[in-house]
Amino acid sequence: MRFSDLTQRIAGDGAAAWDIHYRALALRRQGQDILLLSVGDPDFDTPQPIVQGAIDSLLAGNTHYADVRGKPALRAAIARRHQQRSGQVVSADQVTVLAGAQCALFSVAQCVLNPGDEVIVAEPMYVTYEAVFGACGAVVVPVPVRSENGFRVLPEDVAARITPRTRALALNSPHNPSGASLPRATWQALAELCIGHDLWLISDEVYSELLFDGEHVSPASLPGMAERTATLNSLSKSHAMTGWRVGWVVAPPALATHLENLALCMLYGSPDFVQDAAVIALESDLPELTAMRDAYRQRRDLVCANLADCPGVSALKPDGGMFVMLDIRATGLSAQAFADRLLDRHGVSVLAGEAFGPSAAGHIRLGLVVAEAPLRDACQRIARCAQELMEARPHA
Repeated sequence: MRFSDLTQRIAGDGAAAWDIHYRALALRRQGQDILLLSVGDPDFDTPQPIVQGAIDSLLAGNTHYADVRGKPALRAAIARRHQQRSGQVVSADQVTVLAGAQCALFSVAQCVLNPGDEVIVAEPMYVTYEAVFGACGAVVVPVPVRSENGFRVLPEDVAARITPRTRALALNSPHNPSGASLPRATWQALAELCIGHDLWLISDEVYSELLFDGEHVSPASLPGMAERTATLNSLSKSHAMTGWRVGWVVAPPALATHLENLALCMLYGSPDFVQDAAVIALESDLPELTAMRDAYRQRRDLVCANLADCPGVSALKPDGGMFVMLDIRATGLSAQAFADRLLDRHGVSVLAGEAFGPSAAGHIRLGLVVAEAPLRDACQRIARCAQELMEARPHA
């Protein structure tokens, strides 16, 4: 039987990046002592008031179709929260609720990109980006960002890659996989490029509430950017709600209408009771959120401190997010070979930097998704793995 060309555009390196994680899960099921640090799934439970809100909504019979664009109460809560955090004045009509930020990204791409359009993306990039943009026939133009510059994109590098076919710029800050955030001056320079070349900006701000150092800038709040920016966010990371699939887009009104039309034929709305729980998540004063954020900061600092004097490994301290990139080039192995060895011999699962793009070659991404004791154990195992390799290297 024959398949569409789409099946090729959504496969490839991005899909294969998770193979080591699946292998780690299989080893754990066999009873092996495996530390899973390969995915960004918080180890915290969703705060109880949110869970109770979903239960109460279910018991109230809210199991029918909901507003396709999102319940008015939820869209209003999202608009208020976005305005409080960014300073951008938005209304509920500019919000479209979708099944997580991943679905939001896919939907925005479908609505702003045509086959052959170019979209400039900082590389290394989150592993699904290439497939998402490829699904609509767009061409990803990577902008390499180097560890030596803290994995931060430089406006001049973006400018050098703009062509008459460029339609959009897609960035996430804090960045996944590195956790680097972009300062205001960089965003202002990028905004000038978007305005000058009439480009869309797709701003993925999923980790914005897990920023530890510096200021989060939502680029849609900059002059001239509201009408050309789609801001993506979700409750997955900030509220430990990955499995709830609550994400959204804040967009110009016309784009919000197009997103609603796409949601109509793709999702037909998110579950009513989940949206009721999401309202509670956004409007309640939940001390668990601060506790989670503080825990991620402490875990970041623990990893950086425990690997500070480790031969062959250098931790790059992230500004935010829930990952730390480790430079393992001095060990002499590729990141994939190191990750395989680390799993097979030491029982730690991480993702190889190459999964995110060639600029992350020689780096591994470690998730801050376990408590401090197992995380310290993971650092010790990583250090032993690196030490074995360093001792085996021929000396000059």
